[in-house]
Parts: sequence; structure tokens; C-alpha cells
Amino acid sequence: MRQPQKSSRPRLMQAMVDAFSLPDLRLKLLFTLAMLIVFRFVAHVPVPGVDSAKLADLFNRSALLGFLDLFSGGAMRNLSVAAMGVYPYITASIIMQLLVPIIPQLQALQKEGDAGRRKLNQWTHWLMVPLAMMQAYGQLILFQREGVFQTGVNIGLTGDALLPTAAMVLSMTAGTVFLVWIGERITENGIGNGISIIIFGGIVAGMPGNMGQTFVTSGAWGLIKTIILLLAIAFFIVYVTEAMRRIPVQYSRSLFRGGKMYRQSGGTHIPLRVNSAGMIPLIFAYSILVLPSTVASYFAHPAGQPANLANHIQSIFGVSGNVYWVLLFFLVVGFTFFYTMVIFQQQNLAETLQKQGGFIPGIRPGRPTSDYLNKVIVRITWGGALFLALVAVAPILSRWLVGSSASSTNLMLISAAGLLIVVGVVLDTMRQIEAQLLMRHYEGFIK
Repeated sequence: MRQPQKSSRPRLMQAMVDAFSLPDLRLKLLFTLAMLIVFRFVAHVPVPGVDSAKLADLFNRSALLGFLDLFSGGAMRNLSVAAMGVYPYITASIIMQLLVPIIPQLQALQKEGDAGRRKLNQWTHWLMVPLAMMQAYGQLILFQREGVFQTGVNIGLTGDALLPTAAMVLSMTAGTVFLVWIGERITENGIGNGISIIIFGGIVAGMPGNMGQTFVTSGAWGLIKTIILLLAIAFFIVYVTEAMRRIPVQYSRSLFRGGKMYRQSGGTHIPLRVNSAGMIPLIFAYSILVLPSTVASYFAHPAGQPANLANHIQSIFGVSGNVYWVLLFFLVVGFTFFYTMVIFQQQNLAETLQKQGGFIPGIRPGRPTSDYLNKVIVRITWGGALFLALVAVAPILSRWLVGSSASSTNLMLISAAGLLIVVGVVLDTMRQIEAQLLMRHYEGFIK
């Protein structure tokens, strides 16, 4: 095999040159880039009848819509046919993951190996379609109430509004299905996790606009402070994302040689990550916290009229209120423990180790091993839970450093959550490229 020549280039640049010098790896990278370009074209195909100025103003006022725009890859801000992004697929995946430990039939399917996982994945796709249709209709109703459609465009299921509404709902559902298809093609033929790459592409595409908005609202010094804060958060995210607890494992097996049996032992470890839940706790917490203010908005008195109970609920649970951030912190911590334990129980590591003849030194196989692993995962999850909670309340820091305007707070809310996705996707993609390079005796990104 051809050995790479030494170069005076920096390590990262040399690794990129080596990656593009390999034909199969270069093809994977170019395929991923081509699919991202297709996605960005689709994200700019708008639903007809939208008032762009009113839509932009709505997104500047709503932190939730800005957060959901992350999962649409920036397409929701344009109300395009891909406005829902891959969010219905993510929701369907979360529902299936939560149903597996509850329904015995799904547990049996999960234990069937690749065939069972393919079946579960197929059911996830089927569940995604009705969820996408319901979400599309809900979004259209919400945008109509906010007045983002032009005069004469009505949304409804009766009369003259039925046909245009059905066309919009079906086109937005098709856009979601198409984006999921693109993501799966990237996973199979490109580099990285395709669904995550789609979200990553949308966040990166929106970064110049977010930075420009910060410059307009807070000035050059405010922009500099925001960038410094985001870089600090990014460093914090990388540090915690890569942190793990290694549980030593020993394997014993018997070999027959010359009519005699010999015992051989081998050692490895189980990597338990400090942050095993990823972005899911943030999604859960934001979804629950936005519910009271969203429901109250339908009953609140408009500006200029006496405030009622709904107006007070909006004020308490709004982004500008302290109650919102306190509840957000504790909800993220709680959901991190909940989701981590659900996923960890599904893995059933103690039973798998026992079947494979593995054991943790000093711990008896079976139930003692399960209790020990549960105790360890609970301890290290405290670090991951507090980490996610601090990322969630990062806008408090931006309010102090950059300014107290709603637009700055909303922008930081979007940027802090987006950074968690961007850093995770970059690290995962770099690991895959690293593995491809090391297989060919090239130096990778990480020393």
C-alpha cells in the first residue's frame, strides 16, 4: 500500500488533503456536498401566498419558531415546502424509542437484530407521515392567525379553503419525506449521519444572518462579545461531549489444542458517555415550556386592553421572565435523566455481557452487574444534565453581556442550541473521516 509522504502543512490541512486524495473518500465527501446543495435549493421553494415581511417579523419575535427553524434547516423561516424539515421524523423516532420498553412486541422486534431494527425503522417512517400532515396543518393555522398570508389566502378544511390547504399540507409533507430520503442517502453513500447533516447545513447557512442581526441590534462590541461567548460554549460542548467513563471488561474463552482445553482472557472497556442524551432533553423541555404561553395566546387580550389571566400567564412563561429560565433549567436536568435511563435500559448491557462471557472485574455477572452499571450511569449523568441545563440557560449570559433586547435573547437561544448540534455533527463526521484515513495508514484529524 502506498505510504503517505511527510508534509510541512498543518495537521488538519494535511488530513483534508489526504482525504481528498483518496478516490472513494473523495466521492463520499462530494456526494454529501451535492445532497446539501439539493437541500438548500428545496429550502427556498416557498408555499404560495406568503407575506415575507410579516413572516420575518414573526420569527424575530418568537424564540420557539427560531428554535424549530433549526430542525427545518432554515426552511421554516421561508415557509417553504421543506418548512418542517426532519422534525416529524425526529418526533416519530422519539415516540418509537419511548414505546419500545413499554410494548412487548416492540421489545421482541428490537432483539431480532438487523431484521427487527429495519422493521422498527419502517414503522417510524409510517408514523412520520401522519405526524408531518398534522404538523403542517397546525403550522399553517398558526401562521394564518399571525397574519403572514396575503389577502385572499385562507386555511381550512371546508369550502373554498379545502383544496389549497390540502395542496399546501401534502407539499409540505412531501418536502419532509424528501429531506429524510436525502438524509438516508447521505448516511448510506456519504459521510456522517444524514439527518444530522441536514440540520447542520441549515444552522450553518443561517449563521451569517444571525451574526448580522446581532451587529444591527447590539453593535460591533456586542457582536464581539457574542462571538467570544459562543466560542466558550463551543469549547465547553466539545469537552463534555468527548467525556466518558470507561468501565473495564474481561472476556474469558476456552480453546482446544492438542486435545487439551486452555483458558484465554482478553480485556476491553465499555465507554459510558457523560452526555448520552444529546439534544433530546432540550427539545422536550422547550416543547413543554412553550405550551402554557401558546395556549394563553389564544385567550389573551390584545395590546391596549386590560390584561387578563392569559396575559399574566404569557408574561410568567415568556422568555423575558425569570420563571421560564428556572423551569427550563430543572426540566432539562429531569429529562436528561429520564431519556438517558430509558435508552440505557434498552441496551441491556449486563445481559449482553453475560451472554458473551464478559464480566466487570470485582462484580458478579447478572443482577449485580446491572445494579453497578445503573449506579455509574446515574452518577455521570449528573454532569451531562448540568451541562445541557447550562447550555439551555446560556441566553441569560448573553442578556448580561450583549443586552436585554428580546431579539438578542432569542438569537442566543437559537445559537446555543444550534452550537450543540453543530459541534456534535462535526465531531461525528471527523471521527468517520479519521477512521477512513487510519484504515489506509494516513494521519487523521485527532492526535
